[in-house]
Amino acid sequence: MRKLISLLIGLSGLWVAGPVLADRERSGDFDYYVLSLSWSPNWCRLEGDAKGSPQCDASKDHGWILHGLWPQYHQGWPSYCPTNERAPSRSMTREMGDIMGTSGLAWHQWKKHGTCAGMSAAGYFDLSRQAYEAIKRPQVLRQLKDPVTLPATLIELAFLKDNPTLEADGVTVTCKQGAIQEVRICLSKDLLPVPCGRDVVKDCRLKDALFDPIR
Repeated sequence: MRKLISLLIGLSGLWVAGPVLADRERSGDFDYYVLSLSWSPNWCRLEGDAKGSPQCDASKDHGWILHGLWPQYHQGWPSYCPTNERAPSRSMTREMGDIMGTSGLAWHQWKKHGTCAGMSAAGYFDLSRQAYEAIKRPQVLRQLKDPVTLPATLIELAFLKDNPTLEADGVTVTCKQGAIQEVRICLSKDLLPVPCGRDVVKDCRLKDALFDPIR
């Protein structure tokens, strides 16, 4: 019986090890940011239209929208961090809709990523807007009239050309279901370009990735 009790105690110690690791995810404790920009027309084709998302309303003229500003470790990332900061108000998330597509996305990004940034919701959204506006989104990509297929590397090159301070190791392009999905740019806490960690640099290698024009 004593052996059984000792074994159960040992197993219980292993079971609680998971939550102990979560202590690493303290708000404000991270290494750099990932600025994630999503190509709205492709997202609408793959998901948004089926969901009836207001982001896909043609009158909105969305191109690259702000998916989020994500606190990142050099390996891995924190999420859903405990914080004493108040949740954003409805007006706060609604005001982010112009660059994030919907207030719902803004709320989700605060809950999952903003809580780990070590600042108020207002401060996080202000910083997110600063990061978004600091990156020049290539106008040539807005001038397409018809869907095209192209090497994903061309999207990265377009961003590097229009943003001379960026380096190739600080920009990555992702794809989903054969289409360009996002451009992710790595930035310091002061929003200066930095190299991405190994788990972020996963460039799409497609040579015929779909790229939808703005509606």
